[in-house]
Amino acid sequence: MQNWEDLRTLISTPQKVVITTHQNPDADALGSSLGWGLYLQKKGHQFTVISPTDYPDNLSWLPHCADVVVFNEKSRQQCTDLMANAGAIFCLDFNALQRINELGEMVRNAPGTKVMIDHHLFPEDFADISISDTRAAATAQIIVEIIERMGDNLLIDKSIAESLYAGIMTDTGSFRHPSTTKDAHLAVVRLMEAGLEPNPVHRRIFDNAPMSRLRLLGHVLSQNMVHLPEYNTIYMTISEAELKQFDSKYGDTEGIVNYGLQVQKVALAVLMIEREREIKLSFRSVESFSARDVASAHFDGGGHKNASGGRTKLTLQQTVEKLVSVLPQYKTALTHS
Repeated sequence: MQNWEDLRTLISTPQKVVITTHQNPDADALGSSLGWGLYLQKKGHQFTVISPTDYPDNLSWLPHCADVVVFNEKSRQQCTDLMANAGAIFCLDFNALQRINELGEMVRNAPGTKVMIDHHLFPEDFADISISDTRAAATAQIIVEIIERMGDNLLIDKSIAESLYAGIMTDTGSFRHPSTTKDAHLAVVRLMEAGLEPNPVHRRIFDNAPMSRLRLLGHVLSQNMVHLPEYNTIYMTISEAELKQFDSKYGDTEGIVNYGLQVQKVALAVLMIEREREIKLSFRSVESFSARDVASAHFDGGGHKNASGGRTKLTLQQTVEKLVSVLPQYKTALTHS
């Protein structure tokens, strides 16, 4: 449902607003949140972005990123007060309150108007106003379209443009994923008209890694990557001990799973990471095969057709064994992709 007029009415009156996004925020989550906040600020609103967890170092350059409130025990009361005093709470790049951990109940119980802006499938019915477009490549793309629909293109400045471009660029895999559409490119055109320079944004995100990340990547690709040609599948693992060995920081594992799809004929790539007493899985697939089907059916996950996540409470080895055991169910689809 697209409640355009309700949204227009809501943002026409300046007020205090909170913007929140999913745990372990990526560039689309954080970029769309900051871009939306800076746009609302130009319309007279006071905004605060609250993140359920910390964000990767390679996103710390985003305009006003230093002002993001990261939810933890120290900031709990601040977050509670911000939610209680907000006239509107914008939920960006997620569509189920469980995606924001303890903040979920705060949002549910807050008196302000709840607005969901998102592009994922199967939205939960928790918002008063919903702007949900599963065809959009990124939530940041939807923000560009909202600003245009509101007749506010001239309010987009370089800071807003950089924030939103970061989300579109990363969620499209630098414009190579199947989610890359004409509308995604047109959104970027609008941002470039506002002063965006794409190359510096790309370099800040992708050419800004610590040496430890490169060493971890090399280790995973050389030692922990397994090719299953009979299923056109590659899986990779990273144990908690290996994360410590390579001094891995949050965000260092981002994008590693994509390397699996570079192998000839591979239709599905899976990365399994042991962290915080559970295994987190990332699934990537070619356009014709649904990674989401595997994630949702077997690993308590979901997401997009070709980019999904999951998790288990099994051991790392047990998770590998489970993955291998379910692949025969998908053999025909995998080998004909």
